Amino acid sequence: MKFKFHRIYFIYFLILLAIEILIAVFLKSGFIRHTFGDYLVVILIFYFFKSFVKANDITIGIVTLLIAYVIEFLQLTSMLSYFGLEHSKWANLIFGNYFSIQDLLAYTLGVLTVTSLEIKKRFLLKQPIN
Repeated sequence: MKFKFHRIYFIYFLILLAIEILIAVFLKSGFIRHTFGDYLVVILIFYFFKSFVKANDITIGIVTLLIAYVIEFLQLTSMLSYFGLEHSKWANLIFGNYFSIQDLLAYTLGVLTVTSLEIKKRFLLKQPIN
């Protein structure tokens, strides 16, 4: 693993961040807010890591998925209350406030999608997977 800034992946990250912010601001419920937003957020995190770390796509995918799973399982606890953030709109938005198996599925599908797309792209361009 090496640290190296990659401008294109950072642009992908910024575009996805803008989409996530728009979803959070304008959609208060529904499939796009609760499921598609979770699907996109792991892709956003994946590209954030790809922006700064040169590592195997599968490794980045696994790390991304583990982070998403840990945050989701922390929602079974009173983590936000422990840190005094239970009334923070942003903390509740970022970390969530209830556990959902549907979220775990969305995270898994998002990571599988972005990882497989990156691997396929490298295969088509005949580049190594790292």
